[in-house]
Amino acid sequence: MLLQNLLRLNTVNPPGNETIAAELLRDYLAASDIPCELVGRTPDRLNLVARLKGGDGPTLAFLAHTDTVRADAEEWTRNPWSGDLVDGEIWGRGALDMKNQVAASAVAFSSLWREGFEPAGDVLLVLTADEEVNEDFGLSWLVQEHPELVRADYALNEGGGERCVFGGDVFYLCATGEKMSAPFRVRVHGRSGHASVPSIADSALVKAAPIIDALGRYSPPKTMIPEVARFLELVLGERPPLEETLDRARLLHPLAAEIIEPLLSFTIAPTMIEASKQINVIPAECTITVDCRLPPGMHPADVDPLIRTAIGPGDYDLEWLESDGGTRSPMVTPLWTALEAWVTEQDPGARLAPVVCAGFTYSHWMREAFGTVAYGFFPQRSMDPELAARLVHSADERIPVDDLELGVHALRAAVLSLVA
Repeated sequence: MLLQNLLRLNTVNPPGNETIAAELLRDYLAASDIPCELVGRTPDRLNLVARLKGGDGPTLAFLAHTDTVRADAEEWTRNPWSGDLVDGEIWGRGALDMKNQVAASAVAFSSLWREGFEPAGDVLLVLTADEEVNEDFGLSWLVQEHPELVRADYALNEGGGERCVFGGDVFYLCATGEKMSAPFRVRVHGRSGHASVPSIADSALVKAAPIIDALGRYSPPKTMIPEVARFLELVLGERPPLEETLDRARLLHPLAAEIIEPLLSFTIAPTMIEASKQINVIPAECTITVDCRLPPGMHPADVDPLIRTAIGPGDYDLEWLESDGGTRSPMVTPLWTALEAWVTEQDPGARLAPVVCAGFTYSHWMREAFGTVAYGFFPQRSMDPELAARLVHSADERIPVDDLELGVHALRAAVLSLVA
């Protein structure tokens, strides 16, 4: 099975040996006489692109990344690079994020090719490196250096597809946007000195403590973005007042509250600190790095004064780092219609509900470069969505074979509906 072979490759980034996965996928496509291109900034970080040519209709791209995060084998019940099939589930790092969708996309694409399917527009298979670390070897590089290979009107990527039951009704989540990753640093200033005589110094590390505490305790103001408003209208039957939103969602189901909570405001989380390099030196400077995520449409300049007010006065500098993401696609499009029709057909009575990814996906590169309508959708029906969320980037990551097959079916259906 293709997914098992992919999971047996340790494609953690670094060392960035995604080329091994790209070559395996190339060989899989070659077995069906499907041509493809392997392109990249460096030979060990290659991306794979294949094209099923059509007419003048819209172009649909299957997006997926081949790299994974690290795995500590001591934390796992099984070898994280085994690809073991156990009780109908395939185990391994990347089984859910996202070699499952890599494999399903390749299988769906190649099956259409073998059947001689002639689409109204092109169908692209874009399997890339470097999503987890984002060092400009993957899709960000492709849209700049080879836009002719990846330009698309529509794209299906990771970020959604979970089957959720709220109040007895079934919903499949579809990610139509993502928050912006906008980290910042706070540099706290003091005066260095010998640690044996603390009174002669002014420790920047000690002065950083109340700043970290203030950042950790800060509760940003809430706002209602359109995607959350529509989600609430679907699952609750109405849009409650903003101040009641979380409580109403929590009463419906704890998962509903977990989904929308990070989307009701920007979020900040101190994650790194750096001070003295030597145990006997009191630091004159301490740097706090803070993860900050902004809803689509919000920018660092909008929240900078709020964060400074939360920290309060002091001897520090606040510096915003490079930001990524923060894009959205419309919720009413032909691709949405196609996915909604598939959901209703597969699970009568079920509905498609929009969400925004609290984290980062590659979709924003397509939206920014080409205005692509990009959705995160890979259906999961057999595995509990709360369990799946806990397994991503964690130990014992695995996927039911039934969900893998369901994903292939959904991808094919999208093509047959949108570009037939």
